[in-house]
Amino acid sequence: MTNNSSITEFLLLAFADSRELQLLHFWLFLGIYLAAVLGNGLIITTIACDHHLHTPMYFFLLNLSLLDLGFMSTTLPKSMVNSLWDNRAISYLGCAAQLFLSLFFVSAEYFLLTVMAYDRYVAICKPLHYETLLGSRACVHMAAAAWGTGFLYTLLHTANTFSLSLCQGNILDQFFCEIPQILKLSCSHSYLREFWLIVVSSCLAFGCFVFIVVSYVQIFRAVLRIPSEQGWHKAFSTCLPHLAVVSLFLSTSMFAYLKPPSISSPSLNLVVSVLYSVVPPAVNPLIYSMRNQELKDALRKMMTG
Repeated sequence: MTNNSSITEFLLLAFADSRELQLLHFWLFLGIYLAAVLGNGLIITTIACDHHLHTPMYFFLLNLSLLDLGFMSTTLPKSMVNSLWDNRAISYLGCAAQLFLSLFFVSAEYFLLTVMAYDRYVAICKPLHYETLLGSRACVHMAAAAWGTGFLYTLLHTANTFSLSLCQGNILDQFFCEIPQILKLSCSHSYLREFWLIVVSSCLAFGCFVFIVVSYVQIFRAVLRIPSEQGWHKAFSTCLPHLAVVSLFLSTSMFAYLKPPSISSPSLNLVVSVLYSVVPPAVNPLIYSMRNQELKDALRKMMTG
């Protein structure tokens, strides 16, 4: 039996026991991390430097890349260091900081994706009112609302989670600190406060999901009324990257947290955790750059000087 005062560190899940596999994990994650930093960094730099891309869609994309970079920088470096030095430990305060930052970046990204769905809805369904509804001040306010809501949401969750009494040791079945793994260590009588907070959070997440779905139903209805094939192509080229990012973000997260216990296993849980925490931030720049000719042209212009 342990409690919060006696716990000074947590033990994270190791990817492998053999030294060769540990080094393989280090080099694989290092490659993924550097590719994500390069991709998101290029998008941020290109949008910031090219005044032709100073539009609401690219402003929100810049914020998305910042959040992806922040999340990967919170989780991957610690995992790589642990594999390189054959170590599983993370300090109590380090775990709290990692949980706070990772949850902040993920929740703010989800709220930002909801805002981006509204941006695409206005662009397709109300093009004549686009500049009025999404002026520069409105965009800044919506982005700030996404970041601020994510911060408050994370602050409540983190403070409540680490105020629980922990009675089940200090071993986490995950390669980074997250709330479900901390709750597994809590005393049976102390997790009810967090349970109700999770219920409220689920309602908020479901509301955002419904908003995204309704927005895209209206978008597809408007696209189907466009008479020309060129108009179809232009509309889909602006909407499909965002829809792909949302689908990847939601599908991996839902599978990770809602999969049946009957199919759970340590190896599967590890693969799923990598799938939802590593793949989306690394793939998002590729999704947007492949389908967006303006962004590719701006990148090419910046690379050629």
